[in-house]
Amino acid sequence: MQPSGASRLLYLVKMRRHRTQKLANPTIIVHGGAGDWPQNKHSIGLAGVRKAATRGFQILQQGRSAIRAVEVAVIEMEDNPIFNAGTGSTLNFEGKVEADAGIMDGRTLRGAGVALLHHVKNPISLARIVMEKTDHALLAGKTVERLGEVYGLPKANLRLPERVRQWKRAKRELENGSIKYFSRNLKLVHDKGRFFLGDTVGALAMDQKGNLAAADSTGGVSLKLPGRIGDSPILGAGLYADNKLGAATATGVGEIAMRLVVSKSVCDAMRSSTAQGAASKTVRDVTTLAGRGLGIVSLDRKGRYGVAHNTPHLCWAALTKDKGLVSKMVGIR
Repeated sequence: MQPSGASRLLYLVKMRRHRTQKLANPTIIVHGGAGDWPQNKHSIGLAGVRKAATRGFQILQQGRSAIRAVEVAVIEMEDNPIFNAGTGSTLNFEGKVEADAGIMDGRTLRGAGVALLHHVKNPISLARIVMEKTDHALLAGKTVERLGEVYGLPKANLRLPERVRQWKRAKRELENGSIKYFSRNLKLVHDKGRFFLGDTVGALAMDQKGNLAAADSTGGVSLKLPGRIGDSPILGAGLYADNKLGAATATGVGEIAMRLVVSKSVCDAMRSSTAQGAASKTVRDVTTLAGRGLGIVSLDRKGRYGVAHNTPHLCWAALTKDKGLVSKMVGIR
């Protein structure tokens, strides 16, 4: 039953505003990881991020949520072995996969991460389950994998032959003393970047209602100690989304992103800056404080995106209604 009198007038005004409310222009930006991408991997990486951005944008065009769009985009990259996530995950010191992922809804400020996954084909979908079906913000190990089984998530052998070959080569170089792998992470990124072929993948989106979302997924740093959890499942470090600020996701050396709360810092900077300005400033600040080893993509409330990094390369793609598809394998600027 409709209201009457003054209440009815207010009701009609609200309905008219609802009908005439302008829809936001959907936008998505994805990245396939910072690091030293070999020349022969550039075209494959770019094709992968273009496909992921296109898949996510199709979701937005259908009027569906930003959360679903970033999940779909990250799934596309988790299923592509060129990227260090899902089926392309790197191996830890023992030669095992321990994958992480995170997701966050800018409308509700709810988010969750999952970590130390061995057999889940798409960790990002499990992160969304934790966000929506539990009261927790971070779950790791066998317990969360069992949760995935309850919800019917597919399993997969994430230990691919190419990653095993890379692991064996890195182990040999570590054991013969030619690299000092975890004594100085940043020096390794600079000098031996080939061990960071994909790093984290991530996606940011704005839907037609103006809601923002962020998602990321990774196999982590090659040769990491068993049990190491990086920034990807950590809200504020690897990713952050807030409708009132913007959205951001980081890639590179996770310890830097965690110590400096990088993604939240980018979002805070968007209070008074564009997405590009916030990303660039944060990377400059991080370089001064911690050195090289970071990439960032950002998305502000107006649907403008930004990209900044201090690593040899960052592979990314963005798709908007106005500008169409843009993709780059960018070097240090």
